[in-house]
This record gives sequence, structure tokens and C-alpha cells, in this order.
Amino acid sequence: MTGRVAGIRARIAAACERAGRDPSEVALLPVSKTFGEASIREAMALGLRRFGENKVQELRQKAESPELAGSGIDWVLIGHLQTNKARDVARLAAEVQSVDRLELARALERRLQQEGRAIDVLVQVKTSDEPSKYGLPPEQLPGLLRELAGMETLRVRGLMTLAIHSQDAARVRACFRMLRELRDRARDEPGGSGLERLSMGMSGDFEIAVEEGSTEVRIGTAIFGTRVYGDSHYWPESPQ
Repeated sequence: MTGRVAGIRARIAAACERAGRDPSEVALLPVSKTFGEASIREAMALGLRRFGENKVQELRQKAESPELAGSGIDWVLIGHLQTNKARDVARLAAEVQSVDRLELARALERRLQQEGRAIDVLVQVKTSDEPSKYGLPPEQLPGLLRELAGMETLRVRGLMTLAIHSQDAARVRACFRMLRELRDRARDEPGGSGLERLSMGMSGDFEIAVEEGSTEVRIGTAIFGTRVYGDSHYWPESPQ
């Protein structure tokens, strides 16, 4: 794993050089879905402390496992979240990157108030026309940001997206560019202050994302290796 992580960081640095960026501007979020405690411990030995999970049940199992409980991990939910799972997320997650509707934001706000906690959130925006992708329609972003600005427990830090799954780099790049442009415009709108982060880019497309302004790439298989289950088990046509 040491070599794989070093290789990813080198590729991030190269993409930053092409874009005239500082590599320190781009964080690495390991996506640990389907991988067990031993793999996570190995990643932690390399200094990684934030881990992305797609499913609430798996996040809960790992966060409460004897091997990982109390280890100082910040669990980040990156998958689609149903409102009836908000309780566990409010109790265990440090961050949610998939807030894509007001109903969900309100459910998280209620549960977080009960827990006496506040967490960072990113708004997930749909930048492709693939039916399998979740996300807020771009035209609805200003309205949701205004609503989120009034919530005490949700600290809105930026935006997240999944690019189209395509071999056409130009189409992939267009998704990332759209998110950056949406963020830049939103900064001038009510509720848009503080939108510093752009979570975009996965194992197959993170270099393009970095070139387009990503501040965090979500990497799974390129760190941990091949998954036991196919990615279609989680996000059809969207490997991480």
C-alpha cells in the first residue's frame, strides 16, 4: 500500500504542476468501502485518518468495531443518504459529502441537534445526465445554499460531484469544470461564503479533476486494490 499511496500523491503533484497549483491544496480521501479493518489500519500507518464510506450500515459497523472504535478516525459519508439513516450519521460521521436535498438537510439538522454535534457537509451536485448518478440539479444550488445557511449544525464547506463514466476525457472534464464554475458563482450569492472545497475525482479520473480545481480526490481501488464486490454493487458505472 505504501507504494500505491506514494504513486497517487506523485500523480496529484504532476497534475497540480500542469495546472499551476500547489499539491498541498489537494487532499486524499481513501474510500474504504468493502475493505476490512486490517486494510484501514494499514492506511492509518501511512498517516491517513479520514476514510470515506458509501453505506451507513458499513460506516456504523466499522466505527463501532473493537478494532477501530476510539482510533481517531474521521468517517466521511460519500454515498447517497436516505433520511431514515440520519440518526446514525449524526452520531458517528465527521462529515457528509452527499447532501443533495432540503429534506435530508433538515433530517440531519434535527438529529445533530439531539446529539449536540455539528458536522461539515458538502452539497452533491449532479453534473452528468446519467440516471445512476445522484445529486442536486445545478439550477437548484442557490436555493439550497440559502436554506443551509440558516442551519446551526451543518457547516457547508463546498461541493461534491461524480463525473460521467466515460472514456471521453473531454466529457469527464466538463463535469468537473461545471462544478468549479458553479462554486465560483455561488460564492457571490447568499449562503455561498466559505465554499472552499471541491470534492471531485476518483481512481479513474482524479488527475483531470485536479487540473480542474479539485481540492479533494476520493480514491478507493488505487489505494486498497481490487474490491471483493464489483463497484456496481454500490454505484453502477462509477468506480472509485
